[in-house]
Amino acid sequence: MRASVRRATAVVAGLLAVAMTASGCTPTTSRAAADSLVAIPGADLSEDTVGQLESAVNHAIAASGATGALVAVWIPWAGAWVEGLGTTGPDSDEPVTTDMHFRIGDITRAMTCDVLYELADEGVVALDDPVTEWVTSVPNLSDITLQQLCDGTSGLGDGRARLDYQFNATPERVWNPREIAAAGIADRGRVGVEVRDSDAAYVLLGMALEGATRESAQELFAEHVTEPLDLDGTELPSSAPAAPGDPALPGYISFRADRAEGCVAPSEYTTISSSMGFTDSGATSTITDLARYGQSLAMGAVDGDGELGERWSKAMPFEDAEYVGGAYLAGSMIGQKGSASGYLTSVYADTETGMTVAVALNNSAASADLAGALAKELAAIASKAPAADGQEQPEFGLPWTAEDFHQVVAEKAVCPID
Repeated sequence: MRASVRRATAVVAGLLAVAMTASGCTPTTSRAAADSLVAIPGADLSEDTVGQLESAVNHAIAASGATGALVAVWIPWAGAWVEGLGTTGPDSDEPVTTDMHFRIGDITRAMTCDVLYELADEGVVALDDPVTEWVTSVPNLSDITLQQLCDGTSGLGDGRARLDYQFNATPERVWNPREIAAAGIADRGRVGVEVRDSDAAYVLLGMALEGATRESAQELFAEHVTEPLDLDGTELPSSAPAAPGDPALPGYISFRADRAEGCVAPSEYTTISSSMGFTDSGATSTITDLARYGQSLAMGAVDGDGELGERWSKAMPFEDAEYVGGAYLAGSMIGQKGSASGYLTSVYADTETGMTVAVALNNSAASADLAGALAKELAAIASKAPAADGQEQPEFGLPWTAEDFHQVVAEKAVCPID
């Protein structure tokens, strides 16, 4: 049974403060709720816990071919660990620092759904609006609703397999969203009966929200996601080729030849056009912002009794969890995993306690599954962290162990681990 947010807050009293908005309103299902955020703990984690976390991240760095990683682990009853590991490049001695920006990949999908639910609350759109009401250039999709685009149940396919070569060959090319959507529209499945990994769905959703508001996706993200949550290091960039921010964590891809040589000379993909991701996978962030966003998404998903809100009520089995609302539900945690040229990312947070893990690896040769497995491994380690002096460890657990997902990271490896 899910514990209530009120009980979780009581458990960590004295260490944490709940960040309240001026209105003091209760969280809704419309977006990640700023007034349910748990502040960053002030204590440091134990050396043993940090050692386990660091070992897990270094294992994933090797498995992915990355030269470095960013990680944030917030444990309300124990402390926080926010760190940059490794270096910024294969021939660089420059350390990775926690102020560096990176691309968050498919975590963008949850933000696009935040905008949808906010606009639905405002009456600008309805969740059951057909996509064709706002994107008139796709008349054959009249049986698909905006909510189905968000939930991954539109039946549309993922066009990235068809476009990856072009993305990698011309990373600075500016793409029209319709080009990306068309690749996924060509692969149609059953509507409303199963979850499919579909970049076309979230690109179309972004186009629909632009059509309904006459605002750009960049403006919508700022208005409904980043500004309300004070995510100063997060944005959906314009289509102009650019690094993910300043300072940027350089991003790389180890192609087949580099993998054969042991992942020692990856190709750099720091400067690209975010148009290839748009509202599916185009956003950028920092590790602290990503953790803050993930925590707000999870804590805003439950009401005062600890029950999941409307946005999360139609979850369907997908991969090793459930999926709905642009995110995965795994045990009591909500989160996402992502891939964008040069980066693998993941963030998960616990709806019961606010425990949060966020990671970014700077090589996208492997799949997003590797980053997702790393985040779950870190969450399992964090869930066992001993309470700091004067604090009480809450009674909750996860339906997996750190060893389970340590093995998954090894199975998803594309580069030598030793």
